Amino acid sequence: MIYFDVDSKIKTRKMEDLLDLPQVILVNKFSEESAKLFRESFAKAINTGQKVIPVVIDSYGGEVYSLLSMIATIKNSPVPVATICTGKAMSCGAVLMTFGAEGMRFADPSATLMIHDVSSMAWGKVEDIKVKAEETDRLNQMIHHMMAKNCGKEDSYFLKLADEHKHADWFFDSPEAKGHNIINHIRIPSFKVKVSSEISFA
Repeated sequence: MIYFDVDSKIKTRKMEDLLDLPQVILVNKFSEESAKLFRESFAKAINTGQKVIPVVIDSYGGEVYSLLSMIATIKNSPVPVATICTGKAMSCGAVLMTFGAEGMRFADPSATLMIHDVSSMAWGKVEDIKVKAEETDRLNQMIHHMMAKNCGKEDSYFLKLADEHKHADWFFDSPEAKGHNIINHIRIPSFKVKVSSEISFA
């Protein structure tokens, strides 16, 4: 641990407080809390000046609105994003994988991905159920279209695949994911982090 004395006030700060360390963002859940943490981590990553923001995904999925919040964060990023699946990228996780920049989507050779229709938890009065069903269909269409666009496919590409799988959960491995251009590389990339500081004298 390194401390600095500043003038006569004897101020001390830890080295890690002085440096903006490069950020690697981990995604395990899709919830309001995790989406908030994602945005905060993203802001820190941009402030470091790093040229790429790695987003490591190992998730069973979660809430679609939280996924959309993360997607908005990535789409508004001035820095390219690399998505990396280390173990599993299911449901929301598989969708988020496709938001890595082209050529920067990775998955471990033994990773498992899964895609399915957006789930509806509709209950209550008949009219409420109808409204929620319409919203679920809207989200389902939007999510599948975004995935298709990210993978360089026509809008209906993943919707047709969902039909072929009878709208059941569709599990697949890294080679199949690469075949659909969900990922670009069947490997985990290596990270090289360079941290430096500069001291000047008046």
